[in-house]
Amino acid sequence: MNIALDMMGGDYAPLEAVKGISLFLSEGHQNISLTLIGDEAKLKELLIAYAIPFENITLVHASQVIEMHEHPTKALREKKQSSIAIGFQLLATGKTDAFISAGNTGAMMVGALFSIKAIEGVLRPTIGAYIPRENGTLGLIVDAGINADCKPENLLQFGILGSLYAEHILGYNNPKVGLVNLGEEEGKGNLLAQAAYTLLKESKDIHFIGNIEGRDVLLDKADVMVCDGFTGNVVLKMAESIYDLVQRRGIKDEHFDRFNFEMYGGVPVLGVAKPVIIGHGISKDLAFKNMISIAQQMLEKDLLQKMKDVFVQQA
Repeated sequence: MNIALDMMGGDYAPLEAVKGISLFLSEGHQNISLTLIGDEAKLKELLIAYAIPFENITLVHASQVIEMHEHPTKALREKKQSSIAIGFQLLATGKTDAFISAGNTGAMMVGALFSIKAIEGVLRPTIGAYIPRENGTLGLIVDAGINADCKPENLLQFGILGSLYAEHILGYNNPKVGLVNLGEEEGKGNLLAQAAYTLLKESKDIHFIGNIEGRDVLLDKADVMVCDGFTGNVVLKMAESIYDLVQRRGIKDEHFDRFNFEMYGGVPVLGVAKPVIIGHGISKDLAFKNMISIAQQMLEKDLLQKMKDVFVQQA
């Protein structure tokens, strides 16, 4: 498998990306090629400095970088030689099998949707976010922010995509899917939640357990928590703030340490036809290592084909 990395995306690029590759390779992975996209001279210098062998590594020079503040569509259109644009070109043409970046999130989403495209039958791709739970496991909340306004059919598909990811990547057998709502009883919530509940309840592709409330998010009541992106992003940002708060107050606790989202790497765009993984802009070496590992697992377990099979059956 050939995994491509945008080496120029993120606040600490390219140094932390190189350090992340060093961590990943130190684990002795076999049969994996890495395509590193960025300033070739800088990358060579760093690879040598960190004693990373050039075996199974391909450098692709990118003379431009899409900065975090740039408009995604405009930047992709005007910066054809940027590391993100080249990364999607390589993925779309089959020269690489997955693409990872901690760069401009908007540009990554635009590239995923228009260069790679959605799996046939998927109305809107989604991104999930990991939620550390009290029992030491991870939950997945979908959508985490790219679909602020949704239809009931979108929430059903988020549940299916999230369930497949939770089963094959997070390792949950028959993952429990819950709808984030303001009450446990059927019939609660706004019009979107009420209509989505019926679709989720009737779906044979998921193990739907009903509504979950905000107080259930950090527990193991549901493995996959479904909501619109507006709600999901509020939950995610609140969870991120917990880590900042306990750090400021000097609290050391094993559970709250797991709210350091860097340790999980990035999140995949679920519902597009090839693996695309978006990292946080402040990603450091551990995050990059984990993003490569996620891409590796998605390819090894042929997750995208499993998703395509489900949506073909529904067509």
